[in-house]
Amino acid sequence: MSMENLHDLLKHELGDLLFAEKTVLKGLKKMTKEAKDPEVKARLEQHYTETEGQITNLEAAFEAIGEKARAQKCPGILGIMEEKKEFDTEEEPSPEMKEAFNLGAGMRVEHYEIAGYHSAIALAKVVGNRECADLLAQNLQQEVDMEKFLRAASGKALKEIDRKLAVAAE
Repeated sequence: MSMENLHDLLKHELGDLLFAEKTVLKGLKKMTKEAKDPEVKARLEQHYTETEGQITNLEAAFEAIGEKARAQKCPGILGIMEEKKEFDTEEEPSPEMKEAFNLGAGMRVEHYEIAGYHSAIALAKVVGNRECADLLAQNLQQEVDMEKFLRAASGKALKEIDRKLAVAAE
């Protein structure tokens, strides 16, 4: 199918975001199990629930533009997830190193999603679909909040991981 107009591009972007959120949902489950910091673990669990809601919002955004919800394969998110998988298999990290890596991986995911939502919101506004833009803005705010949390929590969590690694090395 060729792209004829911005509506077609918005449909594509929504499909990309839907695929990304469904993929992230699977990854969040694993990251939550690997998290040892209670605050990070609790926030990941909360974001899992938020992500389920984001999927619902994306399905509603499709309806708002008169389209059936359909995920579109998203190579960008697959690349981020592949990076995590390769780190786990090739580096054979300790649980502490996995946890440290996951903080950065989580921020990469959030930044990717934030960029995608900004793009889709801009398209929705240009095509004049305020309902779609509003649904996407709800998701965007949750992604921004999660990225801010990860950025703030990572300093404390990394210091604790570093302390544990130093003790283990003694």
